[in-house]
Amino acid sequence: MDDVPISLLFAALASLLFVSAFFSGTETGMMSVNRYRLRHLARHGNNGAKRVEHMLDTPDRLLGVILIGNNLVNIAAASLMTVLALKLFPSHPDLAILGGTIALTFAVLIFSEVTPKTVAQMHPERIALPSSRILQPLLILLYPAVWLVSQITSFLLRLMRVKQPLKNQHSLTPDELRTLVHESGDSLRAKRQNMLLGVLELDDVTVEHIMIPRHEVVGLNLDDDITVLCNQILHAKHTRLPIYKGDLDRVVGIIHIRDAAHFLTAEKPEKVMLTRKAKEVTFVPETAALHTQLLNFQRERNRIGLVIDEYGDIQGLVTLEDILEEIVGDFTTHDQGGNNRFIHPQLDGSFVIDGSSSLRDINKALQIQLPTDGAKTLNGLILEKLEDIPQARMSIRIDDYAIELLQIKDNTITAARLFLLNK
Repeated sequence: MDDVPISLLFAALASLLFVSAFFSGTETGMMSVNRYRLRHLARHGNNGAKRVEHMLDTPDRLLGVILIGNNLVNIAAASLMTVLALKLFPSHPDLAILGGTIALTFAVLIFSEVTPKTVAQMHPERIALPSSRILQPLLILLYPAVWLVSQITSFLLRLMRVKQPLKNQHSLTPDELRTLVHESGDSLRAKRQNMLLGVLELDDVTVEHIMIPRHEVVGLNLDDDITVLCNQILHAKHTRLPIYKGDLDRVVGIIHIRDAAHFLTAEKPEKVMLTRKAKEVTFVPETAALHTQLLNFQRERNRIGLVIDEYGDIQGLVTLEDILEEIVGDFTTHDQGGNNRFIHPQLDGSFVIDGSSSLRDINKALQIQLPTDGAKTLNGLILEKLEDIPQARMSIRIDDYAIELLQIKDNTITAARLFLLNK
């Protein structure tokens, strides 16, 4: 090395630092690249993305070749720096080696570690995809060394009783998916975010949360006179109606309004004309998840079902539209006033709410968090907390909300005023 010019040694040292920067930046870029973005690019024919995805399938081999290359280069740079320091300061070898070590440490940190890794962290795709062209042949060339290092590492992990996964998994849990949707920012409009979140929540919500309660179910009672039935059909606000005898538990079937046209136009309409056109009733367990029931409606090509409890008693009615509204929001077929037709804002900042309103609907409309783990309606929640039939004009506090009872009818709270205490 005595005959080698100092300028050539500096050039060699700079080259080694550059190669070290390559390995450092590549390591960070490979580990930081978005796996789902990478998978998307690979499926659309990006060769670089395919190479990187294949390498990341065996991260131990990938890290092995990067670390072997990086350590070889850094050790070579340290040896070269020692020679260079001795050539520059031959009269003080100890100080020369110490100064060279300090200088090389700063050079490696700045030019071969911090800078390339920061750039790779900011632009992982720009670093990882081109680097894969160089790493691919290195994986083949250094395979024996990588294999040996991997075997020793696996042996040490077994000694420490560290279990290694059989396959590198990068699937997302529902909670992680919700976080991704929330953090999508301007890339997704608020409406689309709500729709995606609605889909993710279908497994967490059961039919009893969204069903129309039994006392609100509108149907045709065959015990009524023909005139009453005709009037009900003519003024029906729903396209499908259950038909029953005396009580909803004695349901006969479900009839579509268009199938009742012959009954209305007949000279002598008979009730049997309705029962003949009625379709078989679909019964839905109240504990069924909305996702499951949506698939059941799709498979059965049905749009409506009667909800039953564990004893087989009818508790209400659920439709396909009710489930879809959990995803896309309320349809425009409601009364004037839109989604909050049961919620009436007041000048003092409070809200007058119908007692039969669903707690989930109230929470969605007002962006609050009334407890939904028990009762499903505002009336049920108040009765659950009071454990008694209340008197009108009394108030109750539930978490951060004050509720004033405005109207009670037949032991049921029909109207209440909600105050948000945390505002």
